[in-house]
Formats: sequence, structure tokens, C-alpha cells
Amino acid sequence: MILITGASSGIGKACAEAFAREKKNLFLVARRRERLEELASDLRSRHGIEVVAAVLDVSDEKQVMELAQSHAREVEQVDVLINNAGLARGMDPLHQGTSADWNEMIDTNIKGLLWFTKLVLPIFTKRNSGHVVMMGSVAARWMYTKGNVYSATKAAVHALAESLRLDLLGTKIRVTTIAPGMVETEFSEVRFKGDASRAKTVYEGMQPLSAADIADAVLWATNRPAHVNIQEIVMYPVDQASTSQVSRKPR
Repeated sequence: MILITGASSGIGKACAEAFAREKKNLFLVARRRERLEELASDLRSRHGIEVVAAVLDVSDEKQVMELAQSHAREVEQVDVLINNAGLARGMDPLHQGTSADWNEMIDTNIKGLLWFTKLVLPIFTKRNSGHVVMMGSVAARWMYTKGNVYSATKAAVHALAESLRLDLLGTKIRVTTIAPGMVETEFSEVRFKGDASRAKTVYEGMQPLSAADIADAVLWATNRPAHVNIQEIVMYPVDQASTSQVSRKPR
């Protein structure tokens, strides 16, 4: 069973669709009930698989622990955890940022990942198999102007993945980080708090990656032979050479 956080849209949804096509049973977690349940129903009917949907906020440790109890059977069946839930809030110089935005990014991008990783690792270690996929970012290592706290949270994700591989050395558990560049999802609209017109300018004049592109990479990494661990995949669109260098064609 594939456990995906942040599964109701964007990369998480694309991962759910990719694994459903492979006839993998799914355990989908997200905050938006209507979207999540609609996706779960659609995947069940189209692919004939088991899809469990759980509505919760990954940043709330209590909710995650309650999930472990209410869905104990499904948690025991998890083979792959895709720690996808994450977000950016605001794009300001550090001294103009808000603590509310910082807390939301830290609680979701770092703590949420920790709660779910801790949830499945006892099962993985007992079974001596399993795969943890961390959704990182190129911003984890290559900073960009006004990316400050978001970049810091993704640097933490990168460090946690590296540390986890050391902690699990000697087991058959695999850990993979996917580090995308620009991907056109709701990411920028969330960052700019619903300002769709501003979000649209992020991708103007260039072709970004799609959520499906990232899902393909996740699927490929998890489908390698059991003795192969893909430690990290860095993905940029051709129109992006670094976090700050993007080729845009005038309209």
C-alpha cells in the first residue's frame, strides 16, 4: 500500500494516479475533504483498487497519532511512504516575513514529515523493507532571493533524508529524495495566498515541469530492484538552469 500525504492536488494527486495505474492500493491523506474523497472514489472506480482516504492536517501530531489508531490495519500494510505535503508562504525578505507564515512552513514541511516517517518506520524496521520518499526541492541547496524560510525547511528535509539513510544502514529500507525545480501546480497560488494573477506570472514565457513529471520520477525510483536505492533525483525543466536562472520567451 502506498501512503501519500498532501494527496488531494498537485504532485500528491499525480503520484496517486501514477500508482493507481500500477494497480497499487492507496492510503491518501490531505486536508481538503471534498477533493480527497472525489479523488479516492475516482481511482477506485477506474482502477479497481483499494483506496483509503483520511482527512487531517499533517502538521498536527495528535491527528497523526489518532490516524495510527483509527487506521491501524492500513498503516500496517504500507510499503511506500511519500512525504509530499508541503507549502511555501510569502516571498519577502526575512525581516519582513511573518511568524505565522514561518510556523506554517516549519510545522508542515518539517514536522509533518517527521510525524509520518515516525509512524511507518517501526513497521518498516520490523518487516525489514519499505521505502520513504521525501519531496524536497532544489531550494534545499541552491537558494534564491526571498526564499529564506522555505529554503531552510527544504534544507532540513534534505538533511533528514541523509540522516535517515545512516540510521537505517544495515536494513533493507530505502530512502529517496525528489528535488524538483519549477513545477506548475497550486504551489505559487498557495504561496501568494490566493493571488492567482501573481502566481501565473511565475511560469510565464517558459515551460515548467508538471506534477505528472514528478510522479513519473517517484514511480521509477520506487520500482528499482530491492538492492538499488536512488538517493536523490534533481529535476529542472529545460527552461530553468538554476533556482534563479530561467529562460523566458516574450509573448
